[in-house]
Amino acid sequence: MELTIESLTKTYTNKVKALDNLSLELGKGMFGLLGPNGAGKSSLMRTIATLQLPDDGNLHFDGIDILKNPMHLRRVLGYLPQNFGVYPGVSGEKLLDYMAVLKGIHSKKDRKAIVQHVLELTNLYDSKKKNVSGYSGGMKQRFGIAQLLLNNPKLLIVDEPTAGLDPAERNRFLNVLRLVGADNVVIFSTHIVEDVKDLCSDMAIINKGKVLKHQTPKDAVDSLKGKIWAKQILPMELSIHEDTYRVISSGYKDNNSVEIRVFAETETLKDFDPAAPTLEDVYFLTINH
Repeated sequence: MELTIESLTKTYTNKVKALDNLSLELGKGMFGLLGPNGAGKSSLMRTIATLQLPDDGNLHFDGIDILKNPMHLRRVLGYLPQNFGVYPGVSGEKLLDYMAVLKGIHSKKDRKAIVQHVLELTNLYDSKKKNVSGYSGGMKQRFGIAQLLLNNPKLLIVDEPTAGLDPAERNRFLNVLRLVGADNVVIFSTHIVEDVKDLCSDMAIINKGKVLKHQTPKDAVDSLKGKIWAKQILPMELSIHEDTYRVISSGYKDNNSVEIRVFAETETLKDFDPAAPTLEDVYFLTINH
């Protein structure tokens, strides 16, 4: 089972080039798609989900030519967009039953079984009689996963799913994705590096519609061993260090000091401490390069 993305290009009417000859190959498991806002992540997700056509390129999944046979893909696709709307005044159970009808599950017995299964899987069974409009942000995101699982999809796309969730809800949501991601191709689009580190076995970093890096998170971090250095400085010294060194990130430790992280490929930096590389270092170094 594999998703092949080949030379996708998309330019909108406002002349913004959202996808620029983008190519990737994704296998089974959780795939993290990292990039800043406006990098082209949502454009790529919508294209794969058959919601828009590219100007050029090819898409194939498990023997399906997606651009020629979009309905074939939709039968095995589960999609959770960045903004998932819900209907007020309807319980989770009733709304999932309605969505199951829309997905072609006409047997009442089959719908009842699959709805109960996805409610249990997403830890929403005890809240099935509550109106979805009263769910918390994290519960609504888990409900989004529940609805996309109704047709037992092989390809799942989730776009910026943890934005705005508190830490507890984020953990619950990621645990649900771990369960469903083992036997399927799951594309997890985010600008939150921590999500990819905690969840994904493979990843790509994109910006301005281009793939800047495609590597496993572990290999990406390992490639920076011995190349990251840290130092605490005064805030007014930051610009001097940015002119002198390749500063990849900085953050206030307190009101009087800033910790900078610097990339140096071969040299040992005097007055700096060696630092263990992180996926955040990989991300900032890739995007800023």
